[in-house]
Amino acid sequence: MSGLGYTFILIFITQLLYGQTSIIYQSSNDDFANPERGFYRYSSTYSSAYNPLVQSTLESYRNLHTPWTANYDIYSTLLFRYFILDNFRTDSISQGFLDSIQTDFDVIRASGMKIIPRFAYTNQVNSSGCSSWICPPYGDAPKSIVLTHIGQLSSVLNNNKDVIACIQMGFIGVWGENYYTDHFGDASQPPDYKLSDSNWTDRIEVLHALLAASPVERMVQVRYPQMKQRTVFGVQATTNSDTLIFSEAFGSSNKARIGFHNDCLLASSTDYGTYTDYGNSSSSSMADTTNLKPYFARDSRFTVVGGETCEDAFSPQNDCSSTDTLAYADTELERMHYTYLNAQYNNDVNNDWVSGGCMDEIKIRLGYRFEMQQSSLTDAAQPGQTVDLSIEMKNVGYASPFNHRGLEFILRDTNTMQLWKVKLPFDPRTWYSADSSYHLNSTVCIPGEVPFGIYEALLHLPDTMSSLYANPDYSIRLANKLSGNSVWEPNTGFNKLGLYVEVDSSALQTPCNGQIVLNVSNKEIAAPHFDPQEFSVYPNPVKDVFIYQIDKTFISTRSTLRIYDLLGREMPYSLISNRKVDISQLPDAVYFVEYREGTERFIQKIIKSNN
Repeated sequence: MSGLGYTFILIFITQLLYGQTSIIYQSSNDDFANPERGFYRYSSTYSSAYNPLVQSTLESYRNLHTPWTANYDIYSTLLFRYFILDNFRTDSISQGFLDSIQTDFDVIRASGMKIIPRFAYTNQVNSSGCSSWICPPYGDAPKSIVLTHIGQLSSVLNNNKDVIACIQMGFIGVWGENYYTDHFGDASQPPDYKLSDSNWTDRIEVLHALLAASPVERMVQVRYPQMKQRTVFGVQATTNSDTLIFSEAFGSSNKARIGFHNDCLLASSTDYGTYTDYGNSSSSSMADTTNLKPYFARDSRFTVVGGETCEDAFSPQNDCSSTDTLAYADTELERMHYTYLNAQYNNDVNNDWVSGGCMDEIKIRLGYRFEMQQSSLTDAAQPGQTVDLSIEMKNVGYASPFNHRGLEFILRDTNTMQLWKVKLPFDPRTWYSADSSYHLNSTVCIPGEVPFGIYEALLHLPDTMSSLYANPDYSIRLANKLSGNSVWEPNTGFNKLGLYVEVDSSALQTPCNGQIVLNVSNKEIAAPHFDPQEFSVYPNPVKDVFIYQIDKTFISTRSTLRIYDLLGREMPYSLISNRKVDISQLPDAVYFVEYREGTERFIQKIIKSNN
């Protein structure tokens, strides 16, 4: 498998005869945090006893840690959150509960995470008076209440779409899994063990309401693939219904916006009913992996897929494929394009992937994982001329990004650090897994007002929501290294291309004529502050120790100080006392001191000199 388990290619740079520099990149097997993918952390709260989220706890999830009951470490950028509406089964949601949800979203945004919300009325199992482990009444709400609640939740969902990764259908049945329900047809009960036309109609009405109430930019996941088939094609739809195709993907139609969550992954041959035809008024219920598994596999190429394991009895099938001829856990994740999994349930299954030797690969391949193979760039141009950019990109993950993602080419002045950028006309959602490399070729115009100087080339894949655009926690990191160092800049969210352009009056290139044009970066959302009235460093030049001063009051308590060299590498320092920094161990050179407080970012250039 490309990018994993093979010897790193040494960096190779050539100066081409026609004025371009070309680089072949090293791939990286490192595990690291990337937005909207990977193992998620679980949380839940009840309307009867609200348990608010804590920012410091969520921030810790982004660092390497070991979840409860897990034998493996993860970086997590996703939070699954149950909102149990246990005391609103017969009434409207209170404003106080809506306010609490909003507070949770604010905490998620401040922590650099995204949320997968699911609303339900109960997560409790009733086994009183029956021979089974669960029996009715289950405790969910009737359709009229569900539709009222969905309408009430619309504002909070749309107001916080920036930190919502996707939304799960929920509402119906225990755990919101659309199975054990008092009001929408209970396929667990005799004599028919199926759903009627009216049951399907009611469920489809709920899903239509949730799709309409949710941000149009976000997908809604359903528990069973047949739910999507019958929502799109009607209650008579068969299990071999048409899947989503490229021309329909990533649009605003219900067909494009419905994804899947499988909460009993690898639990049985049908994943405990995931791949079951639940019938209708004129047909019976039966297992159908023949049609539903291929449907899921093809449709999921363009939609979000996640879930959790729930039972370890289906062994060796749920083990690493290398351990047994019958095992297919990791190959199933690839075939079904999984983006995320629960890190806290069921670790009897997940921990077997550690002992079986495939967990490290699963951790880094869930969702997307982009590797640059090589790139080239014109190395000199005059203002008003063009540069040719070529990047070969490969996705070695199980899936592609499911939400809209920006792609920017950036030139950064190595002296002033001013940014010039342009949006490239490529969509990372179409860089599908297991495909060949993607060639990103563009001719970029350098405007006449660009100052002479040396400019470093960078690639930026930011979140497209304006509230998150400038936050590096929400930008995509590429799985590459240059000379053994990561291309990733954690302070900016940029990826270094290792390429430079000299803008001067002597270069001979093609004049601009209709190409995409670099624009100076919007300072409000992208560029750091250089104002010495707000952030100052003294003495400068500095011999061993400097003091930094902040002349601005912030609401946020989240602050960091970092020092970088001219190549963007983070440098070590010692904090002697509050705002007093020792850099005596650093060689004499020019450095940049960056101070971040919340979403504000300040940078000052310093000269380290012993003379």
